[in-house]
Amino acid sequence: MFIDTHAHLDFPDFKNEVHQVLGRAIAVDVRRILNVGVDVDSSKKSVDLARKYPEVFAAVGIHPHSALDLDIEAKQKLFTLANHSKVVAIGECGLDYYYLKRSSKFSKYPNREQQIFCFEQMIDLSIELRLPLIVHCREAESDVYAILKSCQKDIRGVLHCFSSDWEFAKKILEIGMAISFTGNITFGKDSEIERIIKELPLGSLMIETDCPYLTPEPFRGKRNEPANVIKVAEKIAEIKNISLSDVERQTTKKAMGLFGIK
Repeated sequence: MFIDTHAHLDFPDFKNEVHQVLGRAIAVDVRRILNVGVDVDSSKKSVDLARKYPEVFAAVGIHPHSALDLDIEAKQKLFTLANHSKVVAIGECGLDYYYLKRSSKFSKYPNREQQIFCFEQMIDLSIELRLPLIVHCREAESDVYAILKSCQKDIRGVLHCFSSDWEFAKKILEIGMAISFTGNITFGKDSEIERIIKELPLGSLMIETDCPYLTPEPFRGKRNEPANVIKVAEKIAEIKNISLSDVERQTTKKAMGLFGIK
């Protein structure tokens, strides 16, 4: 059994198609899917999907691009949602400085301080509820590491859609976090990503689609979906020169252990 540890089946891309999408996933032995919220509304939709479909679990949280949505009422709603039995994580949350570093035309995005405040509030929620974190990090490695390091004794979780360098990967492992890869690892030869995958212990890795985004080869350009997580697993097996069944067994074991998924 494979587990897609990061999907967004509540997004409009999957409107009226979730049942069929899940059927295709189950047909290739992707039997557990973690649907991840990006704001209060999508978190509620994630919980609704988890209620409806036995193979779907939910995470609730606020993405850094939605950091301005965070207020007392939003945090209370997330707290209430997180108490559902099929909510297994807080996220996705974290820091994303990609647009902040590029142009003033992207000023609509929350600034560094606003993102950090939201991230810290999500961490507080995860500690209070004893749920793991799903962390988003894009061009914000230094701040993400500093924040996670400051509370490493109280947290556990995963750095999702990893696309950074080996030094950051080592730091993430040192504070006890897992690392998850998605379809971007199939986009041609990337010596740094290949080195990271080779060096990281298989037991510290998980796999995801981040669908509808980051569709792996040979389906790149089409909408992504959980069934395609197999392609991520195949690429990891190729890079590490191990069997697909080894990747399946170890990544599933890691996801089940971290999120309490059965």
